[in-house]
Amino acid sequence: MSEQQQPVFNIQKIHVKDLSLEIPHAPSIYLEREAPEINVQLDNKNECFDEGMYEVLLTGIVTAKIKDKVMFLVEVHQAGIFQVRNIPEAEMKPVLGITCPNILFPYLRETVSDIVTRAGFPAILLNPVNFEAIYQRNQQQNQPSAAVEEKSSAAVEEKSD
Repeated sequence: MSEQQQPVFNIQKIHVKDLSLEIPHAPSIYLEREAPEINVQLDNKNECFDEGMYEVLLTGIVTAKIKDKVMFLVEVHQAGIFQVRNIPEAEMKPVLGITCPNILFPYLRETVSDIVTRAGFPAILLNPVNFEAIYQRNQQQNQPSAAVEEKSSAAVEEKSD
């Protein structure tokens, strides 16, 4: 096989594209002793911006509430630039919708934990996510969709201790 036909998958760059923290009820929220309800929403998008170069964006929104009061809200846009070439069309979407988010998720998880700790709250460790199951579910829901840009979402509710 010639070198041009060999599959290529390289991580070019992993970075935080956008980061937001809101503590709308500070400083009184720091006096609360109740365990918050944690809601996690994930969104995954990808875009081809140059030949064989893709930006994959994994967005995480983590909201902690005590009753009806928002303790904090963190939004992280964890991005990766991936070089993906010579991969069959049928395998391209799973690479961008499963493999890349699996690579990005630990970075998003670390960023959320770090920013929550720096905000003065106990660390939050997001549970592992099965991006393959999310991808399969979204494929079944979006059968006719053949767009270049893929989007997958997941919502998870957790109770913090």
